[in-house]
Amino acid sequence: MPSVDRRGFLKVVLGVTPAALAGPASAQNLAGEEWERVYGTGFAPYGERSRFEQPVVRYLNQPYGSLAPGSGAAYSPLESLEGIITPSSLHSIRSHSGTPDIDPKRHQLVIHGLVAQPLTFSIEALSRYPMVTRTHFIECSGNSNRGLAPKPLQLPAGAIHGNMSCTEWTGIQLRLLLEEAGAQPQAKWLLAEGADSAHMSRSIPMEKALDDALIALYQNGERLRPEQGYPVRLLVPGYEGNMNVKWLRRIKLVETPMYTKDETSKYTDLLADGRALQFTFEMGPKSVITKPSSMMKLPSRGVYEISGLAWSGAGRVRKVDVSTDGGTTWREAALTGAERPKAFARFRLPWRWEGGEANLQSRTTDEKGNVQPARAAWLAQYSPGNSYHNNCIVTWAVAADGSVSHVYA
Repeated sequence: MPSVDRRGFLKVVLGVTPAALAGPASAQNLAGEEWERVYGTGFAPYGERSRFEQPVVRYLNQPYGSLAPGSGAAYSPLESLEGIITPSSLHSIRSHSGTPDIDPKRHQLVIHGLVAQPLTFSIEALSRYPMVTRTHFIECSGNSNRGLAPKPLQLPAGAIHGNMSCTEWTGIQLRLLLEEAGAQPQAKWLLAEGADSAHMSRSIPMEKALDDALIALYQNGERLRPEQGYPVRLLVPGYEGNMNVKWLRRIKLVETPMYTKDETSKYTDLLADGRALQFTFEMGPKSVITKPSSMMKLPSRGVYEISGLAWSGAGRVRKVDVSTDGGTTWREAALTGAERPKAFARFRLPWRWEGGEANLQSRTTDEKGNVQPARAAWLAQYSPGNSYHNNCIVTWAVAADGSVSHVYA
């Protein structure tokens, strides 16, 4: 159905007014609480969130435990967030060897290889260049691999699908620096390498580098956080997460891909016929309902808002359809943020729950006509051993008692 505002939907489709969802007013409501009668706390040099929001944290995945606590991932708590911007402190993390403690006065970025003049940039020098600001998501290509377990994992939405985030990035267009170094015509690829102890590195096509890649210095208005690549990182919008190399130390222009360990032994897609796809950079169209979602419970019958996130590495989200009956029928949700390419869009659809069973799904279509696949269609393409680029439709089942669980459909 076409997008409508919440007030209109409630009145026309659901037969209630917004006031019907509110509790009655009374003198007790206006009496005031204790915090209204005491002087508040003073200013802090760096802002903190409310103590009542302390339980909202990332979900840590540390497969090697205390042996390598910086290897693994931290998932954003998607079900606890709103809008399309992920707070810096809750941004997802994927790291192979922990977060280095880099002195920005000593760190340098080198551009070399097939260039007319190799260049070395200090952070201070980079800060003098003209900057642009863009909002983009970063998603690990292994995101949602927990949704491929033999049985549906009963975890919150963020613990399954939260190895992704969307924030505002500010930095220098990589094209400017490559032009300044004098990129040679035979340079069709570049190798980007980080300054972490693993020296994480990936091959990037030159056309992407000259298109919308950024050398990012800021995130959400402040300098990058260490876990997000401080003092400088590469941003390749729409491409799989680890190509956005953090703690960027060098860019080498080359004729062919470098076939590093993280683009050969890992980050390839195993097909059903035994072959493997390599260099599947772009993240496919995807969405997930965050409210209501797994591990939640609807307290009573009535009107709820189905809300979630949609995104695509190919560009803008064109529409999101929502189903409450497992894909038999679909309604088009209202979108916020869909004008931004390669960024989250927030979708919303008011829904009256009558107390019966329901299977909630969402399906994204992007501006190039790519449609988020059903689970069966996605599984048919790949080997059971493949754990990358899972963008299939997610299903949350609402039981008669209001409890919400993760199911496969």
